Amino acid sequence: MLYQAVPAPVLDGVSKPRKPGGYSDSGADILHALRAAGVPLVTPVPSPDPQQPLDWVFPDTEAGITAALAAGAGVLWANTLLFGDHPLAQLVGRVPIVGQTPALVERWDDKWFCNECLRERGLPVARSILVGREGTDGVLPLGDLKPGLLTALGLTTPLVVKPVRGRGSEGVKRVASVPQLVLEVIRLIEATVQVDGQGHSRFGSRALVEEYLPGTELTVTVMPPGVYEVSGKQIVHRSSWCLPPVCRADHRAGVLPYSGEVPVSANSAVLDAAERRAPGVSVLLDACAAAGDLIGIRAPIRIDCRQRADGVYHLFDLNMKPNLTGPGRPGRDDQASLTTLAAAAIGWSYGDLLRQMLRQAW
Repeated sequence: MLYQAVPAPVLDGVSKPRKPGGYSDSGADILHALRAAGVPLVTPVPSPDPQQPLDWVFPDTEAGITAALAAGAGVLWANTLLFGDHPLAQLVGRVPIVGQTPALVERWDDKWFCNECLRERGLPVARSILVGREGTDGVLPLGDLKPGLLTALGLTTPLVVKPVRGRGSEGVKRVASVPQLVLEVIRLIEATVQVDGQGHSRFGSRALVEEYLPGTELTVTVMPPGVYEVSGKQIVHRSSWCLPPVCRADHRAGVLPYSGEVPVSANSAVLDAAERRAPGVSVLLDACAAAGDLIGIRAPIRIDCRQRADGVYHLFDLNMKPNLTGPGRPGRDDQASLTTLAAAAIGWSYGDLLRQMLRQAW
């Protein structure tokens, strides 16, 4: 199990914020559950302490990966932030990996690029524009943000401002007016972060301004093609497919709180069978599966979707690395992730989900 020790590179002026702990907490959750399911593990220490995440996971540095392989690892689980030049890229095709390809993540982690590609393929995606201090190709300058222009582009307040490359709900704000919109864009552009001892822009020189979707929010986990076992039967999926959607509630100022602040088990519930058969939901699931096929996913992704005022669901945020925390370790009983909640609806325990993911190593 690899966790994030390698800092994210600066891409288009943006260094994606690192999660505290580098996903070591979910990495330990995953391996603890796999060990309970009888899967042989390689860990940095012989008898990892369930309360010490770093006992379970190797850093995703070249040295950390080499140490894991030298210790006998036959599969590497990339529970980390990947990018094109990540050390793991050198092993593609040589060692089985659970996770996306590094190049795939770098390409599709750009929310603007991702949404534009999905929209071009006819998938329902929230309207959005790119904004910066100065106008460049495809980027509107802050000074042009007037109600008339926004209306012409199909955008009216309230709106949502978010980073082009972000993690979770960090930096995401709903704004009620154009002056507030300008202030929030400036806030994102001026935010800084330390990378290797040097200050860099935290969110880059551009911000995404997106229509606010006021209706019900659903999160959909899209699984890659492969051979799976469900209810004791082997099922072959030749294209991407979806786990049951999870309904989200208890937004704060129109935005869901980060799961590190409020466990998703406290504000989320899987749609029941009748709700999943609703025409709008079935159309949405088809769109999410099509997005998975377009991207060419190798591991689960998570797509956040909400209804417009007319009740039609639209995709607004695609996550190449969904959170995979889960219960099992001491004090972690409330740490089910959105994906584990969805998996439970088809009869998979946390351990079942992880073993099915392991089965898809490429």
